[in-house]
Amino acid sequence: MHPALSVIIFSTTSGAGYGLLALLGILTPLENLPHDRIFGFAALALALGAITVGLLASMFHLGRRERAWRAFSQWRSSWLSREGVVAVATYLPAGLFGILWVFFGRVSLTAGVLAALGAVVTVCCTAMIYRSLKPVPRWHNGWVLPNYLLAALMSGALWLAAILQFFAPNPAITLLALAATALTALVKIGYWRFIDDAAPTSTAASATGLVNSGPVRLFEAPHTSQNYLLKEMGFEIARKHAAKLRRMALTLGFGLSFLLSLVALVTTGWLAVIAALLAAPLGMVGIFVERWLFFAEAKHAVTLYYGQTAV
Repeated sequence: MHPALSVIIFSTTSGAGYGLLALLGILTPLENLPHDRIFGFAALALALGAITVGLLASMFHLGRRERAWRAFSQWRSSWLSREGVVAVATYLPAGLFGILWVFFGRVSLTAGVLAALGAVVTVCCTAMIYRSLKPVPRWHNGWVLPNYLLAALMSGALWLAAILQFFAPNPAITLLALAATALTALVKIGYWRFIDDAAPTSTAASATGLVNSGPVRLFEAPHTSQNYLLKEMGFEIARKHAAKLRRMALTLGFGLSFLLSLVALVTTGWLAVIAALLAAPLGMVGIFVERWLFFAEAKHAVTLYYGQTAV
């Protein structure tokens, strides 16, 4: 599949924002985070800012942006529509949570939990957009949803740990970031092993209904020039490049982020601040690379009619 930059930016930045919002909405009312108004403003501004940037970036993938509002009407059957509805709805409790905290010094448990719930459901809807697509076997499996949720938790925890360095360093949050980073890496490795070892679910023979007619191969291409299907569905990445990018994601996004978070945990002062501030963006870089691979390594069943033997 063609890795659209706008969609990758959307899922990476909004995932981090929703992860941070969920942690703020749950942990702050439970007295696990400071109730300082400046901290609340900085943390919520970062969370809602990342969410908004991500949602705006997703608009650039639309062919007719003026018709984007129509997507909200299909929530009964479309995960994309459900994502849009829940994403917009989440602004209401998140905004109320922020207003009460920043302007009135009151941390609302109800608003926080509703904002956190909206954040988690939005990430789930995003994952289910891809998880529900049967024509793309590398997406239609049980690894996709936990990968999206853990990536959001990891990036949100890394940013929360970084912000707390300026207010009240919290070893428990740093430990959460360490655990989330390690678990996200393990799930990502599991996903990669699954797609590498999975047997094809469709072949050129099954796609054409000629299973009992012997080997099936392409006689002549359906088109003589590039078209939309080939551009969007027929993108391919060389195995050696995919392996290199996987190592990059594991090294930058998970390995270095984990080590820097560990440094922030066992040290104090500016060394801890710098380590935490480096861990968060490096985690985002790693998630960006793995999300690019998530699209680049996916194979759509329609490519069986363009010479692909199996998907």
